[in-house]
Order: sequence, then structure tokens, then C-alpha cells
Amino acid sequence: MIWKSSLGSHYLRPFALFFLTTLLWFWPHPALAKPNFETQVLEVIRNHPEVVVEAFEAYQRQQEAERDATRQAFLEQLDREPETLIGQSPTTHSLENRVVLLEFSDFQCPFCARAHDTVQEFLAQHPDDVMLVYKHFPLAAIHPQAIPAAQAAYAAQQQGQFWAYHDALFAHQDELGEDFYLDTARQLGLDLEQFAADRANARPAIEADLQLVKELGLNGTPNFFFQGHMLAGAVPLTAFEELLTQSTPGSELESPEL
Repeated sequence: MIWKSSLGSHYLRPFALFFLTTLLWFWPHPALAKPNFETQVLEVIRNHPEVVVEAFEAYQRQQEAERDATRQAFLEQLDREPETLIGQSPTTHSLENRVVLLEFSDFQCPFCARAHDTVQEFLAQHPDDVMLVYKHFPLAAIHPQAIPAAQAAYAAQQQGQFWAYHDALFAHQDELGEDFYLDTARQLGLDLEQFAADRANARPAIEADLQLVKELGLNGTPNFFFQGHMLAGAVPLTAFEELLTQSTPGSELESPEL
């Protein structure tokens, strides 16, 4: 599912600069502008209210174009040199003779749990063709256990048990919490002392994934990058199957609202 955030404070400053630059076009002789710039701005807004809407729409178009270009470059790099983008992220298989399905996900997101079932079915049908890469995208503002769950999964990864832990988190979303994290670690035979230490050191890896999320302009989970396309939401199995059989890059697909 895709959720749209309202205009955040991190957008206001660049928009303000963009807007003020636009306002300068309304003075035929900028050198003759009044000394009080704030008064001038208010005067232009009063006389030309449409400029506010026009400037904001132009700014949005500029931001969307930059976002789309960034995503396209990411897709091309994923196809050309996947190892660079995979980094230390967990993978289900080796890269040899396989295409990359890269996922951004949140362990407390119900749509991610639904997508997890679909991805598992897809991988089971194509074990020799597809490699899954997991990137953390915890939506901490709405999912209080998203970051603790990501930290626990990272710690399990350090002992070679990421995917088993990953599956347990999605299978028991209603049980997420400290007791569950420790019980699952015990069931998987993890060294609990190392598990605790690795959880405490997980933040840099998670923040690196979140920085990539920011650069790509993602604002909801799950998101998938596969075969030159971006897919958002709880994507149906048929979408993955269709993309596996073709390789024409460049479009962005969204699953229907569920």
C-alpha cells in the first residue's frame, strides 16, 4: 500500500527558495525593487495569487522529474553492477545466473507480510532464476516495533540466520516485542550474547538503507525493484511472473489499493 505524506518541513525551504526566485520574474526592473523585500513579496502575492499555485506546481514537477531520474539510474545500476547496490544486505542465493529482486520492507507492515507470502511463492517457483535482496525500510512513525524488529533481524543475519528470522517476524507480526525477539533467537540456536551485541550495533546498517530510501523518494512499503521496473505495494504474483519473462525497463507499476 502506498501512503502519501503531507508536505513536510524538509520540502518547505527549497520550495520557498524556488518560489521567491519565481517571484522575481514579476518585476520588469529588479534593480528598482523596494528595499523591503518582504513587503514586495506580499504585494506580488496580493496582486498575483495565481503565482503561488503555479510556483508550487512547477516545484512539484521539478521534484518528480528528479525523483524519476534517480530511480531510473538506480534501476540501471542494479542491472549493470548489482553487487554495488547489494552491499552487505542479506540475499537468498548467489548472484550467479540469477536476476535480482530487491525489496524495501518493514517487518511490522501488514502489506509487507502479504507481499512476503507472494514473494516466497515466486522464489519457490524460480529457485534458479531469481535472487531476493532485502533492504530495511522501517516506518517507525506508524510502526513502533519496526526498528526493533529490523535490529533483531540484522543480529540474526550476523549469525547466518537472517531468512529464518525474517520469516518468523512476518509470520508473527502480532507478537513482535522483546520476548518474541529473544525466544526466536533461542529457537534458532543463536548465541544470545552475540545477538544482543549485534542488535546494539545494527543502527548504521539500517540507517544506510534509509538513506537509500530517501534518495529514491520512497514513502511507503513494500517497494520492489525488478527487471528494470519499480513495483509498489502488495504486488500480485502475476506481476513478478510477467517481468521475469521480459526485460523492457523504464516503467513504474503500482498494485491496486487493497
